[in-house]
Amino acid sequence: MGFPENVLAKGEKVERDLHPHWLTVVVPTIFGLLLAAACIAVSGVTPDDDTGNRIQWIALAVFVLVAIAAVVVPYLRWRTTHYVITSHRVMVRRGILTKTGKDITLSKITDVSFQQTVVDRLIRSGSLHIESAGDSPDENLTNIPRSNEVQQLINRLIDEDDLRRRTHGRGAPDGPGSDAAFTYGGDGYGEDTTSIRRPGAERPERPERPELAEERRRPRDLRDGSDQPL
Repeated sequence: MGFPENVLAKGEKVERDLHPHWLTVVVPTIFGLLLAAACIAVSGVTPDDDTGNRIQWIALAVFVLVAIAAVVVPYLRWRTTHYVITSHRVMVRRGILTKTGKDITLSKITDVSFQQTVVDRLIRSGSLHIESAGDSPDENLTNIPRSNEVQQLINRLIDEDDLRRRTHGRGAPDGPGSDAAFTYGGDGYGEDTTSIRRPGAERPERPERPELAEERRRPRDLRDGSDQPL
């Protein structure tokens, strides 16, 4: 079952939807086959009477309980663990009945490192350690398929997210009353231009000031600038 895309934000795209490496369920699968073989062996060696049938039913119940704990639960845990990498964040979802999740936005990730043992290198797996800014603890992702490629993918998405945020901030209008304006240059890319009055440029006209009370009390001829004698 894929990761539900209805939890994604507008414009967010899933880059990688991962489960832990499939080899994590190999041991439970082998153990389940051994349990099935043991159940068949018990059925073959017990007599076909009431006592034998009772032993078979008891053995079957024990094998089913052991299989649920040692086979079914690990498989469901593997199947319900999602490591989702999107264009905006890294999401971790875990849990069969009780779900736990964590979202780490790309802008808050400060470092991504991976670690591989000798066995991990043979099966092309590994662990990722994601450090994030703030008070939230770091996240450890274990048994990641192709962990080195996933690390490079996250680093690339972090760079793209940072570039997208810078471009969006540079191209957004500053709002009414601001001196900055968004224009398009000759190369087609938007850039901020600030309204700066250069030397020699014409000054904007100032609004006419209101008439003072003293000027209103003066004779009209004086206010008009007339210097003719009365």
